[in-house]
Amino acid sequence: MQAKTIDEVIERLDEIIDAAKKSNSRIGYFPALYQKVTKGVKEALKEGHYFENKDRMEALDVLFANRYLRAYDQFVKNEKTTESWNIAFKNTERYWPIVLQHLLWGMNAHINLDLGIAAARIAPGDAIHDLKGDFDKINALLAGLVKEVEEELSEVWPTLKTILTLSGKIDDFLVNFSMKVARDEAWKFATELAVATPTEQAQMIAKKDQEIAVFGKLINPPGIIPKLVFGVIRLGEKRDVAAVIEILE
Repeated sequence: MQAKTIDEVIERLDEIIDAAKKSNSRIGYFPALYQKVTKGVKEALKEGHYFENKDRMEALDVLFANRYLRAYDQFVKNEKTTESWNIAFKNTERYWPIVLQHLLWGMNAHINLDLGIAAARIAPGDAIHDLKGDFDKINALLAGLVKEVEEELSEVWPTLKTILTLSGKIDDFLVNFSMKVARDEAWKFATELAVATPTEQAQMIAKKDQEIAVFGKLINPPGIIPKLVFGVIRLGEKRDVAAVIEILE
């Protein structure tokens, strides 16, 4: 079922999160983080003056979220979804990936692919340029959540906070790792899609999906050393999946 309002998006995410808790499924990690972002956008929309075009931004948020909700429904029904999301969902069935990897797989599929598509459809053609100011304001909302998410990841794996503090990167770890860079790439993709024909768009989306799927595979790097490092982290993380989801909410 597709959402029509931001409140319906939040309701659907709640349903997915609750189902994941009950089944102890790691598929609930990303929507727990995504719920936090969605509620942040809702609060900004309620302010009435944060975005230049409030109605357009709610429409973008809902269209964007529906791409995740549709991908989730397709996966649980064993239907074909984008390769980017297929990698993210399939990895939730594996034991060894760490929580951060699960979040990055979700962000990789949703931001690098879905966000550009949603933006181009909300503001097709030259109208895409009018969206830039509000699109950039999403980055500010994300930046405001970074410290909170890092604290939560440190609760899942306490050693993380020590590492980040010693390296002096506790304030920009997640931003540098994926969030801001991904949104900048999503904007570039949106501007290219917005001026393309429907046929060209279909070809561009298919090509982009394959590129992002390749990047998704790199989130779980090959080699003995990366596997050992991630293995040590995984063994140090909390084992209760439902408890981890609650931390991320």
